[in-house]
Amino acid sequence: MNSKNSLIQIKGLRDGLLISLGEGEWDRLETLLFEQIDERLSFFSGARLALDVGSQVLRVVNMTGLRDRLSDRTISLWAVVSDEPKTVQTAQLLGLATRISKQRPQEVARPKAAKRVESEDAVLWVERTLRSGTRIEHKGHVVVLGDVNPGAEVVAAGNILVWGRLRGSVHAGADAGGQQASKNTDAFICALTMTPTRLQIASEIENRAGEKTSQKAVKISLKNGEFHSEIWDAK
Repeated sequence: MNSKNSLIQIKGLRDGLLISLGEGEWDRLETLLFEQIDERLSFFSGARLALDVGSQVLRVVNMTGLRDRLSDRTISLWAVVSDEPKTVQTAQLLGLATRISKQRPQEVARPKAAKRVESEDAVLWVERTLRSGTRIEHKGHVVVLGDVNPGAEVVAAGNILVWGRLRGSVHAGADAGGQQASKNTDAFICALTMTPTRLQIASEIENRAGEKTSQKAVKISLKNGEFHSEIWDAK
């Protein structure tokens, strides 16, 4: 039987970690991976992680579950490398890098601060969970690859997509500076889990008091001035 150390190989990158998994059943490999992480949680906490899964076939549910468990430990999954085309396709669908040889995306969010990108057409990729006190403000669309925790805020002139749990404050369709409401009523907000403390599109604010957490991804938009909620088909 292969040892844990032979199945889980960890290497340091310029500003993160690469973990390579050996052959075996995915459930067992995932269990061994988190055993190693939990044994050295102080070492892994806050890390940016690239994962080489070899020939494993990972579907959306596998990859989002893995990313969420890592996020719970304040670890950001930014890349999944694989020899299996289906796994590569899934990673790309979730906005993850699939080649670590390319220049890595620049980190765009830090606690107590926000990074602005001046191009209105650009998409701002935030590859980490946003903690309380973090504010992200952008002239275009914002995609968060992680959770938006209570006390965190995202303001965008365009759409907001959260590949994780949305529990903070979001304002889509804001003006370029995020100070006043704009006329962008076509903007929408999507999240895999939708329980925001405050949700606003353009000048409309939705009261979600008493709303139950949906077990499916949700898209919220405005139709005829009213909030409309539907299942977000993120496939």
